[in-house]
Amino acid sequence: MRFFYLLLFLLITFSSYSQSRYIDDIFENKQVITKTYAQKNGEKLIVDIYQPKNDALSRRPAIIFMHGGGFAGGSPRNEGEVKFAKMAARKGYVAVQISYRLTRKGKSFGCDYGASGKIETFKEAATDFLDAVDYVMEHHKKFKIDTSHIIAGGSSAGAEAVLDAVYNRDLLFDNPNEKFHNFAAVFSLAGAIIDARYLDKTNAVPAILFHGTADQLVPYATAPHHFCHSEDAGYLILDGSRTIADKLSQLNSSYLLYTFKEAGHEISEMPFEQLPQVFQFLKEVALDKKFIQAEVLIDEIP
Repeated sequence: MRFFYLLLFLLITFSSYSQSRYIDDIFENKQVITKTYAQKNGEKLIVDIYQPKNDALSRRPAIIFMHGGGFAGGSPRNEGEVKFAKMAARKGYVAVQISYRLTRKGKSFGCDYGASGKIETFKEAATDFLDAVDYVMEHHKKFKIDTSHIIAGGSSAGAEAVLDAVYNRDLLFDNPNEKFHNFAAVFSLAGAIIDARYLDKTNAVPAILFHGTADQLVPYATAPHHFCHSEDAGYLILDGSRTIADKLSQLNSSYLLYTFKEAGHEISEMPFEQLPQVFQFLKEVALDKKFIQAEVLIDEIP
């Protein structure tokens, strides 16, 4: 059985009248375009760009999404990411799936890997994400993108990198202004940031957050990464979705938090059942600038 808890209010029903851009599927998909946004360490980093077909609008919002995989695996062409990108494009978004440096491929990212190395991993992935955003911004006219409506998204490791790029830029970069982007919203699946104290009024971007309370890799609230012990080399406290939502609440910024009771890191997978509410929130908050703070508690996973 499922119970829904409303913090202010939650949009879960939709109007039955004519179809609405950004909510309903009103387009077909154009052929995917692949571009190289950077070349690092001899590796081409790519963006796959999904667009609505026969869309006359000259400026469309974009969702730029970073896949998960523990900084060691995964792909922008994972089945879930591709399906999500096609869904977004059919609603009128430009959806961008990106690759990035998998700096922990074949290596540990657990409790035996030092905390400073973990922070550097987050920094490198966040840099790749922001470089991909730079590419999209530079070519916005070609892809008919509205640069004032860029939505950042990520899953698991990708969510950690994206959230740090949005909320912990001052912590990660010596000159954070060089990496500044005014995102319209962030969409995170089982992500966390290094330090919520760096989330303030200057960067309190509205967020959609999905997380399981029993996630043993990325903490739901504030806890050690991978729940390492204090004597472990990889002991690093992270602030997860619960803590981020609390901070956004204090800062009077919009957010939508989905809490899955006793669920683990599987909540990093694309939540197709809840995507109608995700797109509704993005339309209301990221595009129409409405104020919404809402929480949903799901206490049984089907």
